[in-house]
Amino acid sequence: MEDSELHRILEAKMKKMTSTTEASKPAGKTMVKLTEENFQAYSNASKPLLVDFWAEWCGPCKVMEPVIERLARKYADQITFGTVNVDEEMNLSSRFQVFSIPTFMLFKGGNPIDAVIGAVGEAALEQFLNRALNGSSAYR
Repeated sequence: MEDSELHRILEAKMKKMTSTTEASKPAGKTMVKLTEENFQAYSNASKPLLVDFWAEWCGPCKVMEPVIERLARKYADQITFGTVNVDEEMNLSSRFQVFSIPTFMLFKGGNPIDAVIGAVGEAALEQFLNRALNGSSAYR
């Protein structure tokens, strides 16, 4: 196989991996699309808010997407799950000093109480959620 053929195949695979639309990012029953306009209302609500800071071009973010969806369904009665597209909501990501993605940040009473950075896996993220629900989280 020539280098140009390999390059073409890799380009096609990358395009397929990154060509999902905003509609494919969970924003329905289990996930809320967070913006500057609605962030305060969700973060101040009685249920804790887990925020997934992500970007369309971020490979690790895409790897974590099904994990977040499963956890959102499992913990729907205890935690609100939301997403912030860092390219669209730069002020939010800047306000909370999100410099790496994916970043998962948990809020209670409008304040961040803990964060996990990176594609950490389902078990680690679930432990993170359980620590927060049990009151043992401490923000960075």
